[in-house]
Amino acid sequence: MSRQIPSNIKYRKKRERSMAAVLAKAVAFVAIIAMGYLLKLAGFFRAKDFYLFSKVVIKITLPAAIVSNFSKIAMEYSLLAMCAIGLLCNLVTIVIGYVMNLSKSKETKAFAMINMSGYNVGNFTVPFVQSFLSPMGFAVTSLFDAGNAVMCTGINYTLGSIVMGEEEKPSLKNILRKLFSSIPFDAYVVMTVLAMLKIKLPAVILSFAETAGAANGFIALLMLGIGFEIQMEKEKIAQVIKILAVRYGLALLMALGFYFLTPFGLEIRQALAIVSLGPISSVAPAFTGALKGDVEMASAINSMSIIISIVAMTAALIILL
Repeated sequence: MSRQIPSNIKYRKKRERSMAAVLAKAVAFVAIIAMGYLLKLAGFFRAKDFYLFSKVVIKITLPAAIVSNFSKIAMEYSLLAMCAIGLLCNLVTIVIGYVMNLSKSKETKAFAMINMSGYNVGNFTVPFVQSFLSPMGFAVTSLFDAGNAVMCTGINYTLGSIVMGEEEKPSLKNILRKLFSSIPFDAYVVMTVLAMLKIKLPAVILSFAETAGAANGFIALLMLGIGFEIQMEKEKIAQVIKILAVRYGLALLMALGFYFLTPFGLEIRQALAIVSLGPISSVAPAFTGALKGDVEMASAINSMSIIISIVAMTAALIILL
């Protein structure tokens, strides 16, 4: 006579397997980033190779991953709210960055606004989402990034310029030109429209997109390792800690709010909670340089945010899955 295993034991074993899978994948992600960094130190890669890998990710593998995953979902109009959420999350961090430095110089205000805002979704969060969430979770992440892209590819910098006094008013024409010159953003728009209209792409295109998109996670993580740098003067450490503490304090509140307070389905709430814990936008150091700010400190903040997000997102996956 066979013995039945109690349901609570089955659940515990299933959860343990899920936790082990998350931890194993997180270790693999860290190992790929570390490999890129160590290979750079050994001279196999050069620091400028970061830009080559960045081009491959932005122009080939990430758009392919977007096409592949969007083709597997049934899009609902309600999901377009994710774009607005991505935009609003940026606005919250920008406003907080400005308010927490009201008594400081305009340079400090602009620096905090740019280096506390934006989410590195395509190069960082997507590999996590691709590995653990469903195509619906990927779609939510991508639509969040569409709203995020509107901000971190133009509006965030424009607001920083206004605070610095370098630009009197936002230029809608320049922002739109920057947005639609971004291939991932164009892919988001096209695939969202096609999904809404229930139009399927030819099989050969989907096959190519699936093959190229599968490489996105590895290449994006290797690229992060090649670009990883932490170099700054000791007196700047307090400011770096302050910005990161506020950013991730807000991220934790957002993650809890998305998961426990929003009316969306479980897959959507999981994706929003995870994406809100992502690192700061990788373009923040570049925009800091454009405003003649402290690029060294911006790079340090960006690199540290990657480490923090690996820990935070791994913990979130273990808890939520």
